[in-house]
Amino acid sequence: MKATVTFIKKEYQIDLSKPLDISMPLRGNATNVNAWYVEHPHIAPHQEGDFVGSVSKGASTNFNDIWFNPHAHGTHTECVGHITHDFASVNQSLNRFFFLAELITIVPGKMGADFVITKKQLQNAIGERQMEALVIRTLPNTASKISRQYAHTNPPYLLEEAAAFLVEIGVEHLLIDLPSVDKEKDDGALLAHKAFWNFNGAIRSKATISEFIYVANTILDGTYFLNLQVAPFENDASPSRPVLYKIKD
Repeated sequence: MKATVTFIKKEYQIDLSKPLDISMPLRGNATNVNAWYVEHPHIAPHQEGDFVGSVSKGASTNFNDIWFNPHAHGTHTECVGHITHDFASVNQSLNRFFFLAELITIVPGKMGADFVITKKQLQNAIGERQMEALVIRTLPNTASKISRQYAHTNPPYLLEEAAAFLVEIGVEHLLIDLPSVDKEKDDGALLAHKAFWNFNGAIRSKATISEFIYVANTILDGTYFLNLQVAPFENDASPSRPVLYKIKD
């Protein structure tokens, strides 16, 4: 199944039958990826009186309750409502779902006790390419990212200058395989979030940040089309399933 997509008056051919899923699955136990000091997700049969929503327990259907936090428990997409006093919903902010994207791989550099992604690293990796979405894979990149427990580990993050640079070059949708674009413990400064959404100026209300993606090593750096779909929750963030499609020569 093929499709033609247009970006800046140029047509691209993609094969919809060959998706490259860069989301993480959500599991209802302690093997699920986790951050921000909350317990793991729970998926269990609903119980009410004598009713237990499980076929194996005698019910006619499986009828599970699910508890999770989108920011802490896997791939999610967030809008500026994540950091604003007034409510804003990612379901309302994101109303297009296909974007020209660049996938880059970066080794965060040491800065004091931290590992960070700098403006210079992004400049070197991106060059002169134009894009609507940027997907950042960090190294080392192992499958352990899918179950890693990030609380109190000070993961790598973007410097404010790096986020501001992405705004300068027109990136509207940023996707990264870390729990946050900001430092884990920064006393609420949220410098990268604020820079990317231009929080102290004309807020970029349509821009999104997706965190906790996972890009397998078999997916090569380069230009793709991104299909970014979110569950239609009226919330600042929602579970999402970003999918890349190779561009045909």
